[in-house]
Amino acid sequence: MISAMSWVPRGAAKSVPIEAEPPTKEEIEEAMKKIALGREAGSDADDADGDEDDDAVMEVDGAEDEEVDEVAQAKAAAKALGTKSSSGSAAVGDVSDGLAELNMDAYDDEEDGLELFSTGLGDLYYKSNEEDPYIIKNEEDDDGEDDDEEIEDMTIKPTDIVIVCAHNEDEFNSLQVSIVEELEDGDPNMFVHHEVPLSDFPLCTAWMDFNRQDGEQKGNFIAVGTMDPTIEIWNLDVVDEVEPHYVLGGVSKKKKKVKGKKGKTYKKGSHRSSVLGLAWNTVVRNALASASADKTVKVWDLSAGKCLVTLQHHDDKVQSVAWRSPEVLLSGSFDRTIAMTDMKDSGQCCHKWPVEADVESLVCDPHNEHSFVVSLENGMVQVFDIRTASSNSNPGQPIFTLHAHEKAVSSISFAPSTPNFLRLVQLTKW
Repeated sequence: MISAMSWVPRGAAKSVPIEAEPPTKEEIEEAMKKIALGREAGSDADDADGDEDDDAVMEVDGAEDEEVDEVAQAKAAAKALGTKSSSGSAAVGDVSDGLAELNMDAYDDEEDGLELFSTGLGDLYYKSNEEDPYIIKNEEDDDGEDDDEEIEDMTIKPTDIVIVCAHNEDEFNSLQVSIVEELEDGDPNMFVHHEVPLSDFPLCTAWMDFNRQDGEQKGNFIAVGTMDPTIEIWNLDVVDEVEPHYVLGGVSKKKKKVKGKKGKTYKKGSHRSSVLGLAWNTVVRNALASASADKTVKVWDLSAGKCLVTLQHHDDKVQSVAWRSPEVLLSGSFDRTIAMTDMKDSGQCCHKWPVEADVESLVCDPHNEHSFVVSLENGMVQVFDIRTASSNSNPGQPIFTLHAHEKAVSSISFAPSTPNFLRLVQLTKW
């Protein structure tokens, strides 16, 4: 399932993405300590269970040497017991010798052996295969062809189209960075360039070029809203990354104990529920707007990683948000209203337009600075003019209404190169 999608402008992505840095020696040692502590805890638990009921415990040594010893001891016992005297009874001396060879006095003593799943080489970790002495490299195949092919596959050409899709399959959530390239015969070819794992189900995405480390130098980033109140910012120029570049809001790791109260402790300025919509300000590049199921709209300062202002103009979940200009923010809600906010005026709501159903999507017309389009849960698409907010002629009335679909219109998008051309997407049950 693809739940959201964003386009990456041509030329914004690095031609050859960089690989995420491998874990440091300290991180590896810390991981090994955690593994060792887990083994010790498991061993102590096994010992405690064995003291309570020895008959119910079966221990597996797994060492080949011990298996050989057991076979030898069994043969010795069979040999001793199989020796008969002329009278038909077992020879007492032979039986004694056999029992001595079995070493029954030390039967209950445990011997240190190899662990069941151990390689015998210890828990060794290396940053790469080149550093691992136990991997034998075939010199005949080391001609560099495989490396060249891998670099060619990872290279993003200036003519390539880059699409980022929020993807879910069998409870695995990820961002799929896909490339659409043109083959030699002119046919398009689409493939997944790399994938970014996500911690929760993705609901919305917003591409942006603001680099937090250097605001003047443009980057290639994407903001992701999920079922969790955290907003994750990922660097699309880094592959094999497992942690976001940074996050906005979310649950605080520091737990505060409040007597008589149970619940999560959120970071200052964080949303309290799922993030349903995101919009990046292309002029004020460090500003990101977010809409949430907690009925609020927030504007974030990406350079500081904190919430600048929280807007509470709606009475129900806020589904979509869009910047009409660097200072004017539009938001659509399940309370069946569109709110326009002037950020220069301390985030005061200037005007509200009523609509006849829950808002599904909201987008501004890139070819007309005065109009925006909203899609509704009942299949309607309406176009509004922001100038009606300060006019007494038909205030709040749409310019026109289109019954586009029979079901909810989940997404709308303008064609940047074709004025007055609108693409619509309807929810469909497959």
